Amino acid sequence: MRSVRDDEQVRPTVEDEVAAAGSELIGGPSGRRALAGLGWWTPVRVIALVALGMFALGMVQKLPCYNYGWFYGATTQYTHACYSDIPHLYSGRGFDLGLVPYFDKIPQTVSGGMDYLEYPVLTGLFMEIAARLTPGGGSIQHREQLYWLINSGMLMACAAVIALCVARTHRRRPWDALLVALAPAFALTATINWDLFAVALTAAAMLMWSRGRSLAAGILIGLAAAAKLYPALLLGPLFILCWRAGRHRAFLRAVAGAAGAWLVVNLPVMLTHDASGFHVREGWAKFYTFSQERPVDFGSVWLFISQRTGNPLEEANTYATLLMILGCLALGFLGLYAPRRPRFAQLVFLVVALFILTNKVYSPQYVLWLIPLAALARPKWRDFLIWQACEVLYFLGIWFYLAYTGSGDKHQGLPVEGYQLAIVLHLLGTLYLCAVVVRDILLPERDVVRRDGSDDPSGGVLDGAPDIFVLGSARRARHAETLEGTRVQWGAASREP
Repeated sequence: MRSVRDDEQVRPTVEDEVAAAGSELIGGPSGRRALAGLGWWTPVRVIALVALGMFALGMVQKLPCYNYGWFYGATTQYTHACYSDIPHLYSGRGFDLGLVPYFDKIPQTVSGGMDYLEYPVLTGLFMEIAARLTPGGGSIQHREQLYWLINSGMLMACAAVIALCVARTHRRRPWDALLVALAPAFALTATINWDLFAVALTAAAMLMWSRGRSLAAGILIGLAAAAKLYPALLLGPLFILCWRAGRHRAFLRAVAGAAGAWLVVNLPVMLTHDASGFHVREGWAKFYTFSQERPVDFGSVWLFISQRTGNPLEEANTYATLLMILGCLALGFLGLYAPRRPRFAQLVFLVVALFILTNKVYSPQYVLWLIPLAALARPKWRDFLIWQACEVLYFLGIWFYLAYTGSGDKHQGLPVEGYQLAIVLHLLGTLYLCAVVVRDILLPERDVVRRDGSDDPSGGVLDGAPDIFVLGSARRARHAETLEGTRVQWGAASREP
């Protein structure tokens, strides 16, 4: 296995045949004498500009809805595949009335049955800030358009943060972030909802961990979990990897930071006080009760089973929880059994993908959770584009299906059988990427990140650390090294004293 200097960048046009072929559009792969990263056009700046450009194209794709589809016609926003929650919830959750999320109850006539905002606290704050920045006056349509524009501007900043963090997480592989910047599903789904805010905090947390700043990483994980639930899953891979490497203090610092940050954000909203003492505020708890009570929904394997069998699957919560627990146990075993300690990004991608695959809903914007993780876990253009093709097909499938169900007897759109096929492709695409990541873990010589002699560029204190606790084949390999009187040192020396 060849090695490179710490300051030498890996060029994807050299090691990736798809990237090399794609580079022909701009003159072909860079030559071996090319000086990368000099002058203003550094990789990070180029990637950030590309990400902003793709985000802008995604906004352009929403123009049919901005001008008409969100406000007129039962299915126009579906036939043009430009639906977004953002303008609808401006009035649907009382922001136009000046209601304060979690504190003010939403009138039933406004929300259609949702009495409080069903998003976590930091996402609610994000929505509230955008509402405060939205000028008053004019028609409700005009204000909803402005609200979407303001949210889009804030989410564009999140997109730039994500691209920058991914580009800097693997020091020698900044160009892998082009996977994020050019991902078609990223552009198409970026302004459907507010997920990019949590994704940006998660990407920043992974960058901090890669730099050995475990407390800062934990704080960002806690803040991300206060915006969306899934970032809390990062603590699971950290536990397994730190256990295997004996880096318990770093893990405990991250957990303390995450718990502290989450509590600081949530406690002021969570607790209310009256004469009988402190109580959990009903508005704060809405996100958790809604997640528990909602039925099986779009994109999930449970909806596919329900539609095919006619069974409403009222016990889907139990099934999903059991599958998630079993999957996490399997990932924990994989992390301790693998012949070489998995990279942090690999296990994070797998656990988040597991959560999405077993969840009661697999919304089209959930792909945003996985795109930065996929770029770090499996930076291979062929595999990434196969997965993205499945996601784009599902993106079109769900809107055309909703157009079909909403067009009455006209039946304009995709019938239920076609939508079920889109769900299957959607799930298989994610499973395919999971399979190649698992293969890279079990056969580390197939891992493109490790081809240059690196250990775990996103691992922080784990990078180059020796194993302390292992199972199975990893235990046998370690025992053989001990008998031979040698120890294999992967990558750089550990950063933790």
